[in-house]
Amino acid sequence: MRDLDETDMEILTLLGENARHPFSAIGEVVGLSGPAVSDRVTRLQEVGIINRFTVDVDRSQLHAGIPIFVQVMGADDVDGLKDRVGDADAVEHLFVTADGEIWFYARAQVQNVRRWLDGLLDDDIGYMVTLMDDIEWRPSLDGTEFALTCAECNNTVDSEGRSARLDGQVYHFCCPSCQSRFKERYNRLEEGV
Repeated sequence: MRDLDETDMEILTLLGENARHPFSAIGEVVGLSGPAVSDRVTRLQEVGIINRFTVDVDRSQLHAGIPIFVQVMGADDVDGLKDRVGDADAVEHLFVTADGEIWFYARAQVQNVRRWLDGLLDDDIGYMVTLMDDIEWRPSLDGTEFALTCAECNNTVDSEGRSARLDGQVYHFCCPSCQSRFKERYNRLEEGV
């Protein structure tokens, strides 16, 4: 395990713009060969920084409803509501604010917006709907620094850190002792199940 460098960040930025960029084209931009870019992408996947590649569909081209932005007010069970809203087919982006409000972006049929929301939300939950005129989603890595966090002590994982895969999940550790403590506790919990 080593620290992420500027080249990793550039690769992530280029993949964020278009996940179908050929590795050879990315290599030309970052000064590496295509296979070297492939190796870095594989490493970023193995440590859990890249989780998946996806498609960004412009639903307006498919006439899949109108874009709305909804602010939910008065939810007591934020986690339960978050799960329910997140599972709704029309919801594309879901946000939970620091003070526990839920906001989401969805595409809904014009004549059915209120009926759809009333079916999605409990009767005692208020909401405010904003009709969106233009949407741009621009995920960016600008201004971010990646710092892996130790799963045991929450310290920053540096070049001396380690990673381990337990039951398909990747965990990062700042030192061998944190890795050992985490694995011991993990195994105890597994035995207790």
